[in-house]
Amino acid sequence: MSRRITWIGHATVILELGDARLITDPVLRDRVLHLVRRTATPSDPGRVDGVLISHLHYDHLDRPSLRRLEGAVAVAPVGAARLLKSFNVHEVRVGDTVEIAGVTVEAVPAWHDGRRRPGPGGLDLDALGFLTEGIWFAGDTDLDPAMEELRGRVDVALIPIWGWGPSLGPGHIDPAGAARVVELVRPRIAIPIHWGTFLPIGLGKRHARVLTEPPLAFAAHAGAMTRVETIAPGGSLDV
Repeated sequence: MSRRITWIGHATVILELGDARLITDPVLRDRVLHLVRRTATPSDPGRVDGVLISHLHYDHLDRPSLRRLEGAVAVAPVGAARLLKSFNVHEVRVGDTVEIAGVTVEAVPAWHDGRRRPGPGGLDLDALGFLTEGIWFAGDTDLDPAMEELRGRVDVALIPIWGWGPSLGPGHIDPAGAARVVELVRPRIAIPIHWGTFLPIGLGKRHARVLTEPPLAFAAHAGAMTRVETIAPGGSLDV
């Protein structure tokens, strides 16, 4: 089966797996709340068979972006269907699988705050990653030793290495942490994502370095057993 990966930016990736086209955590706008895109506006993603939603945070489940993809199958944590009313939604927990356009998508663990918004009373669901055709989309996640259970199942890892600001909050991994994930999982190829796309309003000049430095640091920390392939936003890689 042919496999092509196109990184749109942040956690949005198009997976072309044979005839199937899947998209992860689609954010296709130039601004989300206080975050401003610092790369080119994404082009139309075209036909999409499946939308994979890892968790509810606004920079991962962006309802205005999702309106462009209505009619596709959505895979999301149990309880998320209320936010995806225009989709055929498969709500999943860790270990569940869904068949989309001839490929199997498995929900796998992620270690991250699953709330839609901070504070009491907010919708609080699981945070997930997804595994399909040997490609692991880690979602947003912290480092956890249990990731080692994926070893031998992951050929290509889509690894978050930063965030959207000058510092990282809990539940995220920096370049050194991402390299430790690679050491645990040992994929053949690691592609850094979740970097270089958004910064808050007013921070573009003062913190421009965080748009370029994380993948360099990740490649420096990663061991020789895994090949690091850095894709620019909008770029593709056949794997």
